[in-house]
Amino acid sequence: MYKCMKCGRELTYDDIGLHKRLIDRTAAEFMCVGCLSEKFNIPETDLRAMIERFRKAGCTLFPRAK
Repeated sequence: MYKCMKCGRELTYDDIGLHKRLIDRTAAEFMCVGCLSEKFNIPETDLRAMIERFRKAGCTLFPRAK
């Protein structure tokens, strides 16, 4: 399992997908939503809403829950 490169928290698929979407699709290390929130100075709730918009739009970086 991947861990956040900044805080060490265990990552979810959404964390990894958002990092790829916002920073680099070819990245091998990732940040969690909390650390991305700090980096871009965007509230975490806004980033989670962004994830849902990407998911609804069909972005394959954010798989639907089974």
